[in-house]
Amino acid sequence: MRLDARDLDILRVLSTDGRITKTALATRVGLSPTPCWERLKKLEKAGLIERYRAEINLRRLGPNVTVFVAVELSDHTAASFHAFESAMQSYDEVLACWALGGGFDYILKIVTRDIDAYQRLIDEMLNARIGLAKYFTYVVTKPVKDHGVPPISLLAGGQD
Repeated sequence: MRLDARDLDILRVLSTDGRITKTALATRVGLSPTPCWERLKKLEKAGLIERYRAEINLRRLGPNVTVFVAVELSDHTAASFHAFESAMQSYDEVLACWALGGGFDYILKIVTRDIDAYQRLIDEMLNARIGLAKYFTYVVTKPVKDHGVPPISLLAGGQD
């Protein structure tokens, strides 16, 4: 799908304000509401917009700890990767799991109430025999930048 400058503008606006009204979105990107709505539907249908959601301020919700975990699996077969990736879907505390090329097999982003809850989760994963051989824990001490907006124009190949 070829994107023009207006499509990129729509994506940029929505990446920072997913609750914007359709009328306000049209105004921000310089279109009337109907053409803007048609473009928005086209972008959704093409899969460029996957979902709309709220970002929750976890500090205001209650005590929590964010941990990044570098994971090495016990073996490197396709079945082992599949088993581990399937298992990750069942842990609500695992907010993100990325497969890596290089030294580690995966990086996990985990949020729990405290370090004890994190350790109980890791123990549960080890006991579940999902292929977890080694893990390296990195506790987040403070967020420095956590709500970055993708460089949409650069990622779209500079299309404008």
